[in-house]
Amino acid sequence: MNTGRWQLLAAALLFSTGGVAIKAISLNAWQVASFRSALAAVALWLLLPGARKGYKLSYFAPALAYALMLITFVSATKLTTSANAIFLQSTAPLYLVFLGPLILKERARRADWLTLAVVGLGLSLFFLGEHAPLRTAPNPLGGNLLGALSGVMWALVVVSMRWMGTRAADPQAGMKVVILGNLLAFAACLPLALPVSHSAPADWAILAYLGPIQVGVAYVLMTMGLRHTPALESSMILLAEPAINPIWTALFLYEIPGPLSLLGGALILGGTLLRMAAGPRPEAPASSRAPAPSRLAELTGELNGSSESPLNEDRPANG
Repeated sequence: MNTGRWQLLAAALLFSTGGVAIKAISLNAWQVASFRSALAAVALWLLLPGARKGYKLSYFAPALAYALMLITFVSATKLTTSANAIFLQSTAPLYLVFLGPLILKERARRADWLTLAVVGLGLSLFFLGEHAPLRTAPNPLGGNLLGALSGVMWALVVVSMRWMGTRAADPQAGMKVVILGNLLAFAACLPLALPVSHSAPADWAILAYLGPIQVGVAYVLMTMGLRHTPALESSMILLAEPAINPIWTALFLYEIPGPLSLLGGALILGGTLLRMAAGPRPEAPASSRAPAPSRLAELTGELNGSSESPLNEDRPANG
């Protein structure tokens, strides 16, 4: 396995630890979302010199959607199981089937409708049966709803980035949106995060890992890996994140998701793989191809087989 694949796998492993780390912190969701995003923004700004300037007003819409995705994901992880939170966030392809034609006038293909059916079935399983609270998941139903909303926000990131790409091309637009989104999440949650009345040194140590490493270093590794790995293969490697995420919480927090959640997650990931296997949509004109955060590569399978990083060219990626 070449260096690029190892870098992508390392990024996926770092991303996958978000659930267990968020749950291990005794701080509340507002505090985790705010402080984690602040540290992530600083780390990315330091690690990526090309993303330090040239911000545009058009970046605000996708950054706002990205910020809301961050906040809803952290909140969902605090309330429901880590598996439910990450699998429900991964339902973005379900909403993209509708948002693409509605906002971008992109026609849905047969593979998109198949994805809709499989992912929709997986989503429904999370809301069937009883939702008994657990020590690590005190409000499963509320967390599931926030997890589904996180998926909606992730889909809006994709759509807004593609729309933005029809107006202007910026090779660093994806990471600028990520940095700006983290700053917005930090600012939005800060009033509700203060004061911090109770905390332990371990909480701050985990936050120091979550922001700079679990987000910052992971994004840099992924960007490097995407430059040397075909896009479809990259997407499949990055799907290790939602697959491994529940394993960490099971090992360290003894949090075991229910059988319906596991089946639902398998359907969501399976539907995503099916969509990627169907291949890319027909290439759009250069003026309509949008830059996007490279983690978008794992959601709808629209990348072609080029080994170039989506962060460094003006064509669509998903995340």
